This record gives sequence, structure tokens and C-alpha cells, in this order.
Amino acid sequence: MQLYPDYPVRSARLRLRPLGSSDTQALLAYRSQQDVCRFVPFEPMDASDIAQKLSGGWSKRAIAAEGDALILGVELAATGQLIGDIMLAFKSAEHRGGEIGWMLHPDYGGQGYATEAAHATLHLAFDQLGLHRVIARVDARNAPSLRLAERLGMRREAYLVSNEWFKGAWSDEIDLAILEDDWQAQHLAGSCPR
Repeated sequence: MQLYPDYPVRSARLRLRPLGSSDTQALLAYRSQQDVCRFVPFEPMDASDIAQKLSGGWSKRAIAAEGDALILGVELAATGQLIGDIMLAFKSAEHRGGEIGWMLHPDYGGQGYATEAAHATLHLAFDQLGLHRVIARVDARNAPSLRLAERLGMRREAYLVSNEWFKGAWSDEIDLAILEDDWQAQHLAGSCPR
């Protein structure tokens, strides 16, 4: 199982594409914010953190093997402005499992961009990589991400109480998932999110 997307991956209003060094300032604009990083497993980043990531794992353009992950920039098709990024990780070849995650500049929240980007990424996961199951692990306090996952058709499967010592306190985690059968049924019924 491998994924070599034809870039950019297009949706109605967005383009998903590999990140590059020219994206440093746009990434810094939201990944440096405390409130944006509140529920994710890293602290706000500075320019050197972002440069290090861009020269390492964030430079991947494909999923060639189990354990690989893509971090794709989410840009507005109309302007080319980078407004967020989205992750697709290939977790298990045997079980055909993956994980999705997203981060969006708060100035662009509430406009459906994250849902649109995640939906396009699920097309990569199911239609091209051939996954059977994709999960999202969300901090229980992160209501916007929980709503986004549910709009995608992901169901809540686990509520893990005091699951991790996270940024100075115990945190609860909600695990959500969507199966390839659910994904196909959504599209046959015309009920996929927009």
C-alpha cells in the first residue's frame, strides 16, 4: 500500500500540497499561537522549529510504507494563501489503518475549510491508499475538532479518561473513526460533507 498523490490535491475552494521553506512565515502565523496549540501534543513553534520540521518529516511527498505520514499545506485556491495543514498517517499495513489530524489558522475557522480539507484527505486515505479504517484522536475539551470529525461521518468509539499527562494536567481523549464502508455509503447516498 502506497500513496503518491498528484499535487495539488484539489477541492472546491482549496488546494492541498507539500509544504516547503517558503511556507515558514505562514506556518509560524498559526503554529506559534498558544491557543492554536492548546490541544495538540507540542508547544507553540518558533521559526527554527518549523525550519527543522520542513527539512525533515514535513518534506515527505508520499506514503511509501507503514509508519509514513504526510503533512500537507492547506491553501486557498483563489489566493494561494496557506491557511492550515493536515496530516495523514499510515499506521498499519496489516489492518489497513490510518490516522488523520488537522490544524487551521484561527482567522479561517468556522468557514468549513478544515472540513473540506479533511474530506479531501479522506479521499486520499480510502480511494488511493486503500485504507480500511481512519481514526482521529481528539482532546475531549476540543469541541470544534470533535464536531469536525463527526461532520466527516466519524463515530465516537472510545472516551479515555485521564489518558495522558498533557501540558501539566491529565487530559481525556476521544477516539473517533470512519470505516471504508461508511465512507463509500456516504458517497453513494450523496451525504458527504461540504
